[in-house]
Amino acid sequence: MANVVVVGAQWGDEGKGKIVDWLSERADVIARFQGGHNAGHTLVIDGKVYKLNALPSGVVRGGKLSVIGNGVVLDPWHLLDEIAKIRKQGVTISPETLMIAENTPLIMPYHGELDRAREEQAAGSKARIGTTGRGIGPAYEDKVGRRVIRVADLADDATLELRVDRALVHHNALRSGLGLDPVDRGALLARLKAVAPEILPYAAPVWKVMNEMRRAGKRILFEGAQGSLLDIDFGTYPYVTSSNVIAGQAATGVGLGPNAIDFVLGIVKAYTTRVGEGPFPTELQDETGQRLGERGHEFGTVTGRKRRCGWFDAVLVRQTCATSGVTGIALTKLDVLDGFDTLRICVGYDLDGQRLDYLPTAADQQARVTPIYEEMPGWAESTEGARSWADLPGAAVKYVRRIEELIQCPVALLSTSPERDDTILVTDPFAD
Repeated sequence: MANVVVVGAQWGDEGKGKIVDWLSERADVIARFQGGHNAGHTLVIDGKVYKLNALPSGVVRGGKLSVIGNGVVLDPWHLLDEIAKIRKQGVTISPETLMIAENTPLIMPYHGELDRAREEQAAGSKARIGTTGRGIGPAYEDKVGRRVIRVADLADDATLELRVDRALVHHNALRSGLGLDPVDRGALLARLKAVAPEILPYAAPVWKVMNEMRRAGKRILFEGAQGSLLDIDFGTYPYVTSSNVIAGQAATGVGLGPNAIDFVLGIVKAYTTRVGEGPFPTELQDETGQRLGERGHEFGTVTGRKRRCGWFDAVLVRQTCATSGVTGIALTKLDVLDGFDTLRICVGYDLDGQRLDYLPTAADQQARVTPIYEEMPGWAESTEGARSWADLPGAAVKYVRRIEELIQCPVALLSTSPERDDTILVTDPFAD
């Protein structure tokens, strides 16, 4: 059986939730392998809307095992609130359907406080990153600094107290410099000991379970958060997330080897959006950009912030397909382009008179590149709800085919609305 990794191939918000849900019906295990509750996945199933942050998208499907892997950073209080919210929508969540890796790092209240304090200090300056303020970055910092508290630590009071003390030596020094009061050690320990019995039933040696599932021939769907252009190594640094987003992280983030990955599905919008700060070569700050945003309902699931919108950037998507080893893409929101007389695709960059076929790494060069466009005719007909190539206007088919040529990767799935069944299947990612 094939195992499939789903990654965003732009700056996130590509529609991963719907695609993961569409694929999860045939998967046995759905595993989140990185990120935190700064992710936002919106699923629309039979007219009912589910908004998920920390939970894998597979939780809304009965009979599946959902996994939060060690590559994730987890806010235990947010998770419990999210579970309660989804249960109210009629979804059953229990330790039989949800598993958390014992070595998953936990996001503490002081992580979020540090995150927000840093952003406030940087307000109005180029040092501002534009984080969600939920403590994701500081938690990953503590993981690398070997002072993070992990799920397994909740099971033993003595270990937990040692972990807290080690973390507070570092954080109280930071807080002093930022003008924040020291962390109340007793109150923090009380909160952790209170939440422990609610979180520990979900804890398990995920690496062991995942390897057993693989040997048993179960289909595994690896779910990423954010997008490849926010990858800590290959994204538009420093305006990135704090983890590796690309497909290679899927194995590390749950405890499997790289040979467990059979198909990498890159999720790509038919245009481009970005939330927050950072370079965006094809951004449109005009009526066309506003039209894309309104038609695409481009507001962040987590932050509610208006997304920046622009034309499709084939240079960037070709780059992310390479760094993630994308086998095929799922092209989403094609219907948002309905009614445009002319469409543009970025096919290269101009940097001080030199043509580039990639986005340079240096921040000053990223800020100076200008897009080189290729124009294509649009279409007047509606593509919304199309479920076969025959349902698409000829100009829409040509647009999709040109994208395939430019990014050097085939379209495996084509999404034409938020509804899960409005999907054209070209290549089955789960096929052996």
